[in-house]
Amino acid sequence: MASDLRLDACLDLMRRLPPQGCEKHLSDLVALAPELCDSLLQAVDQPLKVAKDKTTGREYLLCDYNRDSDSYRSPWTNTYDPPLEDGIMPSDKLRKLEIEVNAAFEAYRDMYFEGGVSSVYFWDIDNGFAGVVLLKKETDGAINAKEDVKGCWDSIHVVECNERKSSKHVKYKLTSTVMLWLQTQNVATTGTMNLGGSLTRQTEQDSVIGEQSPHLANIGKMIEDQENKMRAILNEVYFGKARQIVGELRSVESTTEIKSRDELVDDIKRAVASKKGKDEV
Repeated sequence: MASDLRLDACLDLMRRLPPQGCEKHLSDLVALAPELCDSLLQAVDQPLKVAKDKTTGREYLLCDYNRDSDSYRSPWTNTYDPPLEDGIMPSDKLRKLEIEVNAAFEAYRDMYFEGGVSSVYFWDIDNGFAGVVLLKKETDGAINAKEDVKGCWDSIHVVECNERKSSKHVKYKLTSTVMLWLQTQNVATTGTMNLGGSLTRQTEQDSVIGEQSPHLANIGKMIEDQENKMRAILNEVYFGKARQIVGELRSVESTTEIKSRDELVDDIKRAVASKKGKDEV
């Protein structure tokens, strides 16, 4: 019972810490509570890391789902780096679907994120298959001449597909996590500001598999809808609230400009009142 309470406290703390420092925060918690190491590593989503396929030169994302021992499987060549002879591989049918979904999410990534890295991995399970769709977009540099902006978007979509025997009906279960942080730093204007957070949502859907609605279309539609909803929540809750707070604390106008504007308003009020008094006389 005490262990469960400590784990809940650790997870609650991780939800409130900046995502960009996730690895350090997790390491510190493991040092404080080593008996919770396995539970924390399984429960906490960490920012995605990027590797490069040595054969194709293309980048791909690393996570626990394409890891076997100390090696990671590339979605482009279906090989492990470092090489692993008996690494877990998807079936031929599932590998074909994996290639198709990777190509589809490359287009999705370019449309929504205008760049970045994406990777899709599938694996066989009883009564169907499971997979993960990973998306990462990082920016590090000046957005305009006045403000330096750094930030990163990581999204992890884990989907499970349970196929029913002798039926075209399938059940999808999707668990999506988005980790987002932004940092602005310009001493001369805005100073330093950090915004960050993570959000996890789950959804389920029953669908019919056919020529008009294959797995690719069903999974793609689910993830697109889920990401749009989560993006809207992040924009309204995280950034909308931050914008409101900053607006109350800071002003884009200088104190002198505000004072001059208030004086002008007072002058106009007095002039209007004076004119009104003369008209009444």
